[in-house]
Amino acid sequence: MNGRQFIARVRRWARDRDLEVRFVAAEGSGSHGTLYAGARRTTVKDRKKEIGKGLLHKMLADLGIDRDDF
Repeated sequence: MNGRQFIARVRRWARDRDLEVRFVAAEGSGSHGTLYAGARRTTVKDRKKEIGKGLLHKMLADLGIDRDDF
């Protein structure tokens, strides 16, 4: 899964929970940006590159998303 796909899946997850999701590219250096889901946030690296398993689990934990719900 790449960064763009991750953001899309978080948007679908949040829609079911009535949470606001926004991605702010300006809040990150280089190709990184910040993804907000409700009151939580995580950093998303280059949206075109693949996300490794470890980073994916960390990003889900940052947002409070259970891997089984995602």
